[in-house]
Amino acid sequence: MTAHGARAVERCRILADGSFSETPGSLFRFWLGPAYQRTLTQVAQWMEEAGLSTRLDATGSLIGRYEGLTPGAPALMIGSHLDTVRNGGAFDGNLGVMLGIELVSALNAEGTRLPFAIEIMGFGDEEGSRFAAPMICSRAMAGLIDSIPAHMTDASGITMADAMIRSGLDPARLTEAARRSDELVAYIEPHIEQGPAIESADGEIGVVTAIAAQTRQGVTVTGQSDHAGTTPMSMRQDALAAVAEMILAVERNGASGGATQVATVGQIDVTPNTSNVIPGEVRFSLDMRAETNEARDAMAEAIRMDLCTIAAKRSLGITFDMPQYLPAAACAPELVAGLARAVTSVTGRPAQRLLSGAGHDAMAMVDLCPMGMLFIRSPGGLSHHPDETVRVGDVELAHRALLAFVKEFQS
Repeated sequence: MTAHGARAVERCRILADGSFSETPGSLFRFWLGPAYQRTLTQVAQWMEEAGLSTRLDATGSLIGRYEGLTPGAPALMIGSHLDTVRNGGAFDGNLGVMLGIELVSALNAEGTRLPFAIEIMGFGDEEGSRFAAPMICSRAMAGLIDSIPAHMTDASGITMADAMIRSGLDPARLTEAARRSDELVAYIEPHIEQGPAIESADGEIGVVTAIAAQTRQGVTVTGQSDHAGTTPMSMRQDALAAVAEMILAVERNGASGGATQVATVGQIDVTPNTSNVIPGEVRFSLDMRAETNEARDAMAEAIRMDLCTIAAKRSLGITFDMPQYLPAAACAPELVAGLARAVTSVTGRPAQRLLSGAGHDAMAMVDLCPMGMLFIRSPGGLSHHPDETVRVGDVELAHRALLAFVKEFQS
């Protein structure tokens, strides 16, 4: 008897091996890179062994299809992403794809066909690790974009169009990745929680009710570079000292909304970044998330006002980049209920329901079809880190819950 959860975990660990990474000694796999291409080959092989036919869409994402009782029937899509963050972990995204493959493997071994097809999705870019445009592949599938950003480049100066061409893709055909709403009955994304809530409740798996609204924005604070030894403290326009105060303001605002909102400064770029020169300019990132669009926008405005007040007090300039907005995405109530019943059937307990603070491809797919998410416990709440892990028993429960869900599902 196949231990589907254990095999899903083992395969995630295989994909964390150096041959599937761009960087020796750590895991970093970005969309359309050499390691990504090797990953496609390996995952496609596993899909085909499970009984799926495979193809690449116009973004280079991998799709496996298991036909239903009627060939060509609309599909229930299950999956996640195959790319990683720099120095990432083995299970973020990849586990969802592996669980989808194991689901089909189990159905195929039983000889079970359903009234709908099942498609297993391996999206190429969710993280935005190569280009500053996260979820480019799922957004293309959902019909949310009709062309690629013209002048966006990666760290090596390669444009997105060039990266696609080098991988045998045609940027002009990006819209061919879009699916019609009548092709998919729903999208389900199994994913590690990336947080501590399930573990805190002594659970193994849980059901997501919604994905938090997000805003990402760059901020530039401008002062005056000057000699660190000869400029009196009272006469300085120190951009970095101001940003230190601003970061505390960001933290304070993030904490003011309780457990349903967060705010983070994760990147800082100091100019001239020299030990004996007062910093004249600092750029930093802002990441703001909340349960609703309205709560996120209110927090963002409060942070903006506080930062402007600090800049004015210190006689500094401040500018804000155009923000990137990701609206809150509600999971379909019928999918939440169905997943909750499936979880209860394998755990014997009422399903824990959670808000996802992290972004997922499901945020884009909600514009195409009903979506739901199944979370798997993250030991220690750790993710986006080499030590990110899962428990095999939890993954086996997730597999059994998905199997119960699809057998009960009515398209």
